Amino acid sequence: MPATFDWDNTEDIAIALTDKYPDTDPLTVRFTDLHKWITELPGFSGDPKTSSEGKLEAIQMAWHEEFQDRQS
Repeated sequence: MPATFDWDNTEDIAIALTDKYPDTDPLTVRFTDLHKWITELPGFSGDPKTSSEGKLEAIQMAWHEEFQDRQS
């Protein structure tokens, strides 16, 4: 994972979220909470104001895929 990352680093964010919240089903997380959790990740350097619903949805789906892979 890069030292810093932003909203466009979907896979890096998904891995970091899976590491930090291994027992959380990503599909149960509200976008408001997801936004907060992402901006609190170590190394996240993106501007919180530049997120969008589309970016959050892409991150949530990548996180879900990573979550599923680790459950197998």
